[in-house]
Amino acid sequence: MSTDTLASFLSWYFDHHPAHAASAGSLEHYSTFGDFSASAFEQRAREKEAWLARLEPLPASVDRDLALSVLRGSSAAETWPGWRRDPHEYSGIVFFGLLGPFLHRLLPEAELVEPAVAKLREVPSVLAAAEANLDPSLASELVVRRALGQVRTGRSFLLESLPLQVSSPELRAVLVEAAGPAAEAFDRHAAFLEDLALRASGDWRMGEKLYSALLQDKELLGYGAPELHQRGQDAYASLEAELEELAGAEDWRAVMSSLQDDHPPTLEAMRAEYEAETSRARAALVEHSLVTMPEGEDCRVVPSPPFQRAIMSVASYLGPPPLTSRRVGYFFVPFTPDGATDEQVAHRLRTNARSQLPTISVHEAYPGHHWHSAWLAAQGPAHPLRKVFRTSYFSEGWALYSEKLLRSVGYYTTRGALMGHVEARLFRAARMIVDTALHCGDMTPAEAESFMVARTALTPGTAAGEVKRYCAWPTQAPSYLTGALEIDAIREEYLAAGLGSLRDFHDRIAGSGALPLGLARRVALGED
Repeated sequence: MSTDTLASFLSWYFDHHPAHAASAGSLEHYSTFGDFSASAFEQRAREKEAWLARLEPLPASVDRDLALSVLRGSSAAETWPGWRRDPHEYSGIVFFGLLGPFLHRLLPEAELVEPAVAKLREVPSVLAAAEANLDPSLASELVVRRALGQVRTGRSFLLESLPLQVSSPELRAVLVEAAGPAAEAFDRHAAFLEDLALRASGDWRMGEKLYSALLQDKELLGYGAPELHQRGQDAYASLEAELEELAGAEDWRAVMSSLQDDHPPTLEAMRAEYEAETSRARAALVEHSLVTMPEGEDCRVVPSPPFQRAIMSVASYLGPPPLTSRRVGYFFVPFTPDGATDEQVAHRLRTNARSQLPTISVHEAYPGHHWHSAWLAAQGPAHPLRKVFRTSYFSEGWALYSEKLLRSVGYYTTRGALMGHVEARLFRAARMIVDTALHCGDMTPAEAESFMVARTALTPGTAAGEVKRYCAWPTQAPSYLTGALEIDAIREEYLAAGLGSLRDFHDRIAGSGALPLGLARRVALGED
């Protein structure tokens, strides 16, 4: 009975969130973005409350509790609705919803074009819904302008980048023709957002009450924003002491800055060096038998999509659809936006210096995001909810845990690489401090940028992009180190209980999905 109810919940969720369903590999949801009207958002909110009431009486289980965490987090967020505040709630779905199927190639090329055309025809209505729903009294200028940078790339993405995903000239022509009205809609939407930014009077700050509710009800951490902030401060102090020892000087930032002078000479050279480092990380993983390698996995190291460059200044990853047999993932190297100045490119290259490439490659690829995503996709069909509903507190926590794991087998072979690894953890501790301070009203964006430049190895341009991300995406930035520390604690319990080897632990906890940490602990310690 419980299994049937949870299956019904997932079916309902897919039908009402077809973009998420498609990204998970559901082919029947490939042809639509879904309904973005205000009435649809309001109806979904009511139905989520009904699902909460229906699932709560079921016997406790990891899958049932996962569904409840998703619903409770969504219910809490209704007091601060993104669909009324953030244009990226609409444009982001359009970009990745169109590009994702071509990257994953679950269908022959010709069969991918038809659903893409269907979605291209929906773009004007999706953006029109955004314009009807976004409320100037709730939207903030900062968040609107961040989204505007991405929306301005819409025309070139639709008419130039997207058609290049198919090899047939005839199919390219079909996509270009269908994309014409969508490109015009993006142009109109950019003009709308320009005006909205001038009228926006809302606050991007989430506030301590909601921030803490999401940590406790959605992430199941057992503590709120104040303790998270303090954990960040404690971790920062410890990591800074380690960096000072490695640098042999109190001013470790000066040493890191000198290390950043040694960087790839061009963006393409940066991509190539990341590719080589990714291969080295994979070899180390196999050599030390730290995890089981899924058959057929492949991590492709490619430039970040042009539409992503306006809002993402660091490396990122797109994994295989978890409900399919695909094992191919994409490590997106953080290219600068088209039209970037020489100075902006130089800042980006410095932030991806050779001392930092090893730990970033481990994080994004092996055994970080790519191995985790490919291994999860390789698991059987018994727990589909665990493949669909994922939290960054596990996925990003796992990737940062992976960086430390590779340190334990001597992967970072130079002082520079070791400093780059420790500074990457310190950077995540700084994120914990800054994100909580921003959203609890204790820090302004300008103060946050100054903090990140002074207290981490970020260049000013990258720090500015980071802080805009924190303002627009509250609670995500602390997930990295928070999750890594929780996984460390779970590992200690697992090994102390004699439940298996270190490799067994990695396979079990990572194969369970990207669960809220409280649920991941239950699975690691033996619950199915």
